[in-house]
Amino acid sequence: MNNNLLFGIQTNGIRHTEADGMPNIDTRFAMVRDAGVFDYVDKTPDPHEIEEFKAASEKYGLPVRGGGWFYAVGRDEGLLADNLAVAGGLGSTVHNVQVLAHRADGVLATNEDVVDFYESALEAGDKFGVTPCLEVHVNMWSEDFRRVTPVGKLAESRGLPFNMTLDHSHVIFKIDHPEEQKVFDIADDVASGKLVLDPFIEGDVCSEWVANNWISHCHARSAVPNNPRNTLAHDDKGKPGRGIQYPFAQPAPGAWHADWSAEALEPWKEVVRNLLRHHAHTDNSPLGQISTEFIPNLDYGEGCRYSLFEQAVACVEWMRAEWDIAKASAVG
Repeated sequence: MNNNLLFGIQTNGIRHTEADGMPNIDTRFAMVRDAGVFDYVDKTPDPHEIEEFKAASEKYGLPVRGGGWFYAVGRDEGLLADNLAVAGGLGSTVHNVQVLAHRADGVLATNEDVVDFYESALEAGDKFGVTPCLEVHVNMWSEDFRRVTPVGKLAESRGLPFNMTLDHSHVIFKIDHPEEQKVFDIADDVASGKLVLDPFIEGDVCSEWVANNWISHCHARSAVPNNPRNTLAHDDKGKPGRGIQYPFAQPAPGAWHADWSAEALEPWKEVVRNLLRHHAHTDNSPLGQISTEFIPNLDYGEGCRYSLFEQAVACVEWMRAEWDIAKASAVG
């Protein structure tokens, strides 16, 4: 049985409402310690913040176990190497790598481009004891979920370990969402059953990635099928946020702009349960940690009137209870 799993929080979510603003670094670490449910924080700090993060990490006994950033092939190889060095200096074990859908020259990144970039990340990360993990994420190559397994198999054919960050909110919110299924033209494959998004249907993509033993890191931000658009925030063209965040715990009256349903969260929760069961029953599972990521960005919670931090606390409390269940099932 695999007993090891830590739970942390991405520091952009260590705040209450967006209107309250971002607390300073020391206050954020104090909030995390005082909550009593987190093992670490997750962040790649800006260069001018690094020493403050180190000091707060030591002061509050909270490691900066992970971080991450987004990168374009053909432009950001140096930035990735720099960020991996920062991660190593902070004592991080993983670095979340979002590879943009298009290369620096504007061409859609091929599977080979992604694996080449990933291979260079592995080489750089090895110097600092940091594992790069490719994330499933909108606006990245992996938003076309049909490409993830071929990229993983291509990496393995080169003798590389394939490490993923699972953020399945990006999958769940597209279930029963016609407009979102137009992105990368996945609607026909979803309708035919060639691409399965629903974790309660056999052959779904999240279960496939978990079963391949590829999940080395996980971001936990709840979402629901046909997730409501974030009409509290709009881009420069007046379009609302895509809506890839849904309160985990029922928000107070007037704090959420849409109807809230606990039952709607079940598909998102089922992926977490599946991941935890796999980890508990798989001795060589690479998963080491799960970071909550309730954040105030446009496509997520910008303009929110509920506490991002309280949502993260509630989510971790639930995951810890589910982790206990998964461990017990492995013993049985």
